[in-house]
Amino acid sequence: MSIDTSTPPVEAPVMPAPPASQRTRAHPALLPVLGTLAACGGGADSGPPPPPAPPPPPLTAAQFEASRLLSQAGLGASDAEINAVIQAGASGWIDAQLAAPPSAPMWDWLVAKGYAATRYRGSSTGLDEMIWRKLFTAPDVLRQRVVLAMTELFVVSIIGVNGNWRPFTLAAYWELLEQHCFGTYRNLLERITLSVAMGHYLNTLGNQKENPATGRQPDENYAREMLQLFSIGLYELSPDGSLKRDADGQPLETYDQTTISGLARVFTGWGHDGANSDSPDYLRRPMTHNPSLHSLLEKKFLGRTIPANTPGPASLRIALDTIAAHPNVGPFIGRQLIQRLVTSNPSPDYVARVAAVFNDSKGVRGNLGAVVRAILTDPEARNVPSASTAGKLREPMLRFVQWGRTFNAVSPDDEWYGSTIDVNRLGQSPFRSPSVFNFFRPGYVPPNTALGARALVAPELQITNETTVAGFANFMQGVLQSGVGDIRGDYSAWLVWAHDAAYLVARLNMALAAGQVSASTAAGIAGAIETIGASGDSGRRARVWAATLMILCAPEYLVLK
Repeated sequence: MSIDTSTPPVEAPVMPAPPASQRTRAHPALLPVLGTLAACGGGADSGPPPPPAPPPPPLTAAQFEASRLLSQAGLGASDAEINAVIQAGASGWIDAQLAAPPSAPMWDWLVAKGYAATRYRGSSTGLDEMIWRKLFTAPDVLRQRVVLAMTELFVVSIIGVNGNWRPFTLAAYWELLEQHCFGTYRNLLERITLSVAMGHYLNTLGNQKENPATGRQPDENYAREMLQLFSIGLYELSPDGSLKRDADGQPLETYDQTTISGLARVFTGWGHDGANSDSPDYLRRPMTHNPSLHSLLEKKFLGRTIPANTPGPASLRIALDTIAAHPNVGPFIGRQLIQRLVTSNPSPDYVARVAAVFNDSKGVRGNLGAVVRAILTDPEARNVPSASTAGKLREPMLRFVQWGRTFNAVSPDDEWYGSTIDVNRLGQSPFRSPSVFNFFRPGYVPPNTALGARALVAPELQITNETTVAGFANFMQGVLQSGVGDIRGDYSAWLVWAHDAAYLVARLNMALAAGQVSASTAAGIAGAIETIGASGDSGRRARVWAATLMILCAPEYLVLK
């Protein structure tokens, strides 16, 4: 669906000044924060008066629509990115992003910064820095957004990746996802399976055949997670993602222990393609096969039998072909990608439309680029929903990256140091999932809630509680006024609007929330920041900080629709 650039300018919904009764209102929990920000900014600033302000440019429907697309498919909505969407239209922008090459590899940045030196061999230094740098600066924003989503589907975590040069191991995994996230699912599955990162994380690296003398059996970890999490799930699905059931109404299981045991034999005999204690280069190469460690027993799984004595590479090819062809894959993977990009509770029709594209896109099965395009151009994605069941809670790490993109955050020396970003307060950091089940489950239902009573899921609420909500607000307060590590936001372009509280809030509402913050909430925010003096740059900066923080903490922002 293209964005109509001929839409006439419309006034932003928060432009009118709030009534006097609302002008000092803010959420009580944020009043101490407002005071702190005002003090840091100088409060009633006695600096020089601002130059005559230009009339504020009207905000248009096209800008709000572009910002909403960028909230789903990008990492932030700067003026330049919004203008790019408006000029190309939604479909044109998506196509251009799908065609754009991957941005410069994180691996190269690690090498350029000296992290390939042997003194870093056993260190994780550079891991978080390389990821945040990529997310804050890469131009291929759709690719990076999809890669980030895939790190939550095909999970690998520093908690469980062992060995030397761990940042390089995970840089290679991110690079793998970048290269193949718009290719075919079957090819991506093979690349993931043979990656050293996954080999470490789910124990295929060095996995050996059975040994009757000792009782050793092939490790089943990857076989189990491959089926449960990476491909078909636990139960048989209809094309629209609904469960198939037996005559007694019970869901039909997709596999059993015999399947796991048979598939585990496939994943034996794989190891490093060389190893070098002086260089991490081998971590970028797929694992290679050692026939002496591979199980030559018969392998039965998912209705397929691989005959005894079939070589390892051939067994792997047959297994991955079988899994990728399973009818569950389209609705199972499609629904989770919808959840990561657009909405937690897609309708069955939405899932069915995306699964149909997965099953056949111009004769190609599993064309992930076509799947991503179908997800983002679907009417349920492009039309602003009215149903209360629509939308998704924004993940904390995406909120943080959006801040950086909106305010052109930079690391002056390109070091991005200190950027583990206090995972205990932000609540998330890429490649730091506590388990293979990600930070949260796709089917998570908050207990004892109205959502549960309506049979709705809310995955991100699994990491949302009183502590994380307050922690995020406190964290972002510090980020806004002081940055984090050596990362600093640039608010200079926003100071020109700070004298007009209502317009400043309207512009932030457009850039950060795609206009979803209601007029009444925006009026309350505008009234609150009017209590901060704006006669000089420090006061105007404090106004921008305070307005931004209150938008970022508003429920209407936190739930992306």
